[in-house]
Amino acid sequence: MFLSSHVSASERLSVYTVNYPLAYFAERIGGDQVEVVFPAPADVDPANWMPDRATIAAYQQADLILLNGANYAKWIGKVSLPRSKMVDTSRKFKNRYLYTSGVTTHSHGAEGAHAHESLAFTTWLDFSLAKLQAESIYKALACKRPMSEIVFKRNFQALADDLYKLHTQITAIVARDTDRALLGSHSVYDYLNAGYGMNLKSVHWEPDEAPTVSQWNDLKHILEGHQGMYMLWESEPIQESVSDLRKKGIESIVFNPSANRPDSGNFLTVMRANIGGLALAYE
Repeated sequence: MFLSSHVSASERLSVYTVNYPLAYFAERIGGDQVEVVFPAPADVDPANWMPDRATIAAYQQADLILLNGANYAKWIGKVSLPRSKMVDTSRKFKNRYLYTSGVTTHSHGAEGAHAHESLAFTTWLDFSLAKLQAESIYKALACKRPMSEIVFKRNFQALADDLYKLHTQITAIVARDTDRALLGSHSVYDYLNAGYGMNLKSVHWEPDEAPTVSQWNDLKHILEGHQGMYMLWESEPIQESVSDLRKKGIESIVFNPSANRPDSGNFLTVMRANIGGLALAYE
């Protein structure tokens, strides 16, 4: 539970974020001192979303704009936002940014075709980095409202404890067999892979689309030297993909990065479910 010091709605800090993890962190740390807004629609990938003019204007009027950094939400570079309000939550660990192995152009449903650039950006899947992002939010809130710093700090510490538990759970799971070969349906798992010393190689498949012949060939090439028996997916894949992978001895596991707000539960419950699924791959 977070601690709070009650304020009226008109006194709350207006905090806009570019993804759900940052919104969750801000809600936990700020309590009723803040009004957190994450305006991306539920059916889009926030990393590739482009807000309309009215939404951009709302960002411009916020007290704080929380950015993920690592080239996440590229629309930020295309509009004018007040620099004094922007907080790059990953700025302190830029030296730990990761780069994906290549650039792949494909479609994310209604969002159209786009290219995956080389800089990996799902930083929060290494929970030690997520803690640093949360700390940046705590410090930004405390700077805006110094009289509430004690409350913000206590709430941050409670969140940090939760993130540390996730971190230790994954560390213990992977330690069972650090050589265990895993597959990823997408390169969103770069920070998860590197942060916990996993042995994971990724293709570029979408959960709601049947893989093409070319994509199956990519997997075949990986399997020649990397016999993974489990593939991690961002969301539940279509049955065709599950069945075809199973014929090759590969089971499917959902590990949801939770970039967007979940239909039920919250960031913690999603990550706990992810860790439960991951444990199956290391039994």
